[in-house]
Amino acid sequence: RLLSALRRRCDIAGKRLSGPGLAAEGRVLRAVLYAYHSRLHRHRPYLALQQVEQCLKRLWKMNLVGCLETLVELIPKKNASKAQAECLVPSQPMLETVALKVLGGCKLILRLLDCCCKAFLLSIKHLCSKEFILLNTVASGLLSRLWFVIQYRCVLQTLMSLYDALSTMLHLVSETQQTPYIKGFTFPSNIGDFLGVNISSEAKKQKAVMLTTKKSTSWMKKLFPAMPVAVSKVGKKRKSETCTSAMKNHSIPCSVDIGERVV
Repeated sequence: RLLSALRRRCDIAGKRLSGPGLAAEGRVLRAVLYAYHSRLHRHRPYLALQQVEQCLKRLWKMNLVGCLETLVELIPKKNASKAQAECLVPSQPMLETVALKVLGGCKLILRLLDCCCKAFLLSIKHLCSKEFILLNTVASGLLSRLWFVIQYRCVLQTLMSLYDALSTMLHLVSETQQTPYIKGFTFPSNIGDFLGVNISSEAKKQKAVMLTTKKSTSWMKKLFPAMPVAVSKVGKKRKSETCTSAMKNHSIPCSVDIGERVV
C-alpha cells in the first residue's frame, strides 16, 4: 500500500514539474532577458527578472524529474507485489537522495514565488513611472503567469505530500536494515517546520499583494488613455491598405522602447 502511494505521488509530481507551463514561461523569460541584456543590465526590474530565471535554472539543473522517474522504476508494480509475499523496495541511499532533492526543490520553489512577487511589484512600479514600458508590460504578464502556473498546479503542495510518503518509507526501510548514505543531516519529520512558512497563508498574502497593486494603480488606463470618439470613428473607416502604407512610411524601430503615447 505504501509503495503504490509513493509511486502515485512520484508520477503526479513528475507530471506537474515537467508540464508545458513552466517550460514555456522559462523560454519566454530567457528570450526577454537576452533581448534586453545590453541595454538594461542595471535596471532594477531586469535584475529581479534575472533572479527569477536563476531560480528556474537551478530547479532544472537539479534534475528532480529524472530522479523521480528513476525511483518509480525501482518500485515494483501492483501485479508483481501481489504475485509474491515479498517484494523488493528502493534502498535507503536512493530514498535519502530523492528526499534531499525534494527538500531542495521545495526551498527553490518558495524562493521562486518570492522572487516572482518582488519582480512583479518592481515592474508595476516602473511601469507607472512610464519607464521602459515595453519591457515592464511583458515582465508583469510573464511573472503573473509563472506565479499562477506554480500555484494553480499545486507544484509545491505536491512535493510536500511526496516528501511525507518518502519520509514514511525511509523510516521503515532504515528500521529493517540501516545503510545511511547522507551523513551529518537529519531528515525532518515535518516538512512544514523545515520550510518555516505556512504555504497556504503565504500564497494568499502574495496573491493579495499582486491583485491590490494591479487594482490600485490602474496602470493600463494611465498609460493608454481612451481614444477620442472622433479619432476612433475615423480609424474604423480606414482601409487595410492605407493602414499598411502608413505603417511602412512611419515605422518605429522595434529596439526603441517608447515612453510616451504615439498618435
